[in-house]
Amino acid sequence: MFVLASDGTPLDPCHPARARKLLKEGRAVVARHTPFAIRLKDRTAEQSEVEGVEVALDPGSRSTGISVFQAHDGTRHGLYSIQLDHRGGKIRDKLAARSAYRRRRRTANLRYRAPRFANRRRPNGWLPPSLQHQIDTAMSWVQRLCRLAPVRAIHVETARFDTHALAAGRPLDGVAYQHGTLHGSEVREYLLEKWGRACAYCGASGAPLNIDHIQPRSRGGSDRVNNLTVACVPCNQAKGSMPVTEFLADRPAVLARVLTQVKAPLRDAAAVNATRWALYGALTAIKLPVRCASGGRTKWNRHRTGAAKSHTLDALHVGELNHVASWPSQVLTVVATGRGSYCRTRTDAFGFPRLRLPRTKQIFGYQTGDLVRAIVRKGKHPGIHTGRVAVRTSGSHTVQTAHGPITTSHKNLRLLHRADGYSYTTKKEEHPCAP
Repeated sequence: MFVLASDGTPLDPCHPARARKLLKEGRAVVARHTPFAIRLKDRTAEQSEVEGVEVALDPGSRSTGISVFQAHDGTRHGLYSIQLDHRGGKIRDKLAARSAYRRRRRTANLRYRAPRFANRRRPNGWLPPSLQHQIDTAMSWVQRLCRLAPVRAIHVETARFDTHALAAGRPLDGVAYQHGTLHGSEVREYLLEKWGRACAYCGASGAPLNIDHIQPRSRGGSDRVNNLTVACVPCNQAKGSMPVTEFLADRPAVLARVLTQVKAPLRDAAAVNATRWALYGALTAIKLPVRCASGGRTKWNRHRTGAAKSHTLDALHVGELNHVASWPSQVLTVVATGRGSYCRTRTDAFGFPRLRLPRTKQIFGYQTGDLVRAIVRKGKHPGIHTGRVAVRTSGSHTVQTAHGPITTSHKNLRLLHRADGYSYTTKKEEHPCAP
């Protein structure tokens, strides 16, 4: 649990049992619900010994793992784990829909509107909104952790996929880095993620997997990543030099799945390549030491400690370390949901306004997205319920709980956490404890 001094200065995190004892004795109050933080009443920062913590990030195109830990002589003790799920895909779809609406209005039999995209200028370092969102949300959470804990250093993984060399399909002369030590490791890691760490032919997981050419090289296949997959040893030996269509002729469903998966684009790899140095540049603006590490080093560290594959455990193993003594058994899953919309209407299938929305977002002291506790004494759903609220102007709000939505009056609600653009859940870590 995060701990703040009486003046709001962050102190070293404490165990949840210690936080409960301080709250029960009245020596502390709840400062924040999620992530949970307490503020001491009887202690200042000058009266405390602050050792400090470090933060590590494992950035990805869809999720970013964040780990808060303490390091002693190369040994790390994990204190807090966060998995931040991005909404870049939703942003991309919304922008594509808006572009389609505008394109149709220009081409349909409507009044003429001259296109305005030709006179736009993009500043240096510009990124698409779907990619800039990943950097903004990661930076927002790093700054939030700096306000809750005494962060001394930041570690970030700068994984790189050479999409040009991987997609060329032929040897590239003069590109010696392609054959470096990390090249095979990065390609293998990408293939394991792409194929779900299971054999593409039989679906076996938890077994040694080999890199297999879907179209054998003896039949004209190339070494590009779109022609590579992972297969278990029996399937790899049984396939041999046969084309995949011949090897899976008696299993058409598996053949269709493999051929569909082969055509998957390198979108995730391209997103990581485009944002890795932009994220590093944003982190250096915090005025804290920022240390970079490669994805191959992270994987090597994780294999040494025997940890499972997850974003949060990857973040804990970023950079130079000797050993990882422990890590949290639970992970706070943070999903970026946005803060609503500036649009005051809803559109139909053709982009025309269908209904109007109220300008006031806060109704009876609550707004959509607030985390509340509903105390319902009678009716269809009696009991105490916790979840996100969706407000209505009538005052009859809907609370989305783990067991489904319930509708109750605003008088039965108690505010726990204001809407901040994220939704929070917890889940078990892939590997609950360190070996």
